[in-house]
Amino acid sequence: MSNKSTFKKIAGNHLFFPLVCLFVVLIINVIKTPNFFAISMNNGVLYGYVIDVINRGSELVILALGMTLVTAASKGQDISVGAVMAVAAAVGCQILSGGEASVTEYQNSLILAILAALVVAAACGVLNGFLVAKMRIQPMVATLILYTAGRGIAQLVTNGQITYIRVDSYKVLGGYIPGCPIPTPIFVAIAAVVIIALLFKFTTLGLYIESVGINSNASRLVGLNSTKIIFIVYVICSFLAGIAGLVNSSRIYSADANNIGLNLEMDAILAVALGGNLLSGGKFSLAGSIIGAYTIQALSTTLYAMDVKADQLPVYKAIVVIVIVTLQSEVFRSFIKKIRTKSTGQGGQTLNKEVQ
Repeated sequence: MSNKSTFKKIAGNHLFFPLVCLFVVLIINVIKTPNFFAISMNNGVLYGYVIDVINRGSELVILALGMTLVTAASKGQDISVGAVMAVAAAVGCQILSGGEASVTEYQNSLILAILAALVVAAACGVLNGFLVAKMRIQPMVATLILYTAGRGIAQLVTNGQITYIRVDSYKVLGGYIPGCPIPTPIFVAIAAVVIIALLFKFTTLGLYIESVGINSNASRLVGLNSTKIIFIVYVICSFLAGIAGLVNSSRIYSADANNIGLNLEMDAILAVALGGNLLSGGKFSLAGSIIGAYTIQALSTTLYAMDVKADQLPVYKAIVVIVIVTLQSEVFRSFIKKIRTKSTGQGGQTLNKEVQ
């Protein structure tokens, strides 16, 4: 096999371009910050830019998993996941605080608070799934309801205040397990990825999601319940958002309804797109979305290292993402292919004339 055909085969892999994008962002980081890949141990825990990217990107990875499934099955996106994070965090912290603004010890069971938060998050998915799957409302319009009202609901739960849980054990989920140098959110993200991967490996859910996303009418004719499948993916998406909300809440040991998960729904959608997944549904790649999530987080780290202000960050991020998504588009690839074909054809004609 020639080098040209080998490269063509590698470049044809669906993960090739997402990995190239991540590699470019990392190279830029190295140029800007030469010690970007340096990892050190301080007070028994790992520190470094790479650790920070993987750690801070954990919530985005969890959200991207759910967003990938929703996009694949319903041909639309769930823009309420950031608000669902805030609602889950509010419910969990309110139970732990017993209604107080700040506590130094639990007023109720930690397990009860976590379960309640995840149940409420799943209930949000039930609402979204009902509107999209049963009522046939366009996904972005249906999830706009919780996107708009979710943070208000979280404010009602916490009585309009930021609820602080100043208990060391609550900080573990978003911090470190005692004696372990690796940040806990990384383990949570890995667990979420493994569980979803095993679900697809030992069930046919992944195949059903792709079938419904490609053609829901044809899937219905062969016996698949497309309504049920779309409903399930929205519940899964919101459940994962609830997990991400608890992790985010644990990082700041509080429930801040205005800031937890803010704008993360857009980053999750971008992660799906950067991962090479079509936003029009159908076939999907969880691995691509994970790479996309870390690419976005690495990009954010790059911009912060370049002293870009937080309120200006979305502008620079949008410009970079537009470039990356454009390079991935089929129209752009077809355009490049035509140019290469035309160039090759002209070269061949010139060579023929020289031979003659």
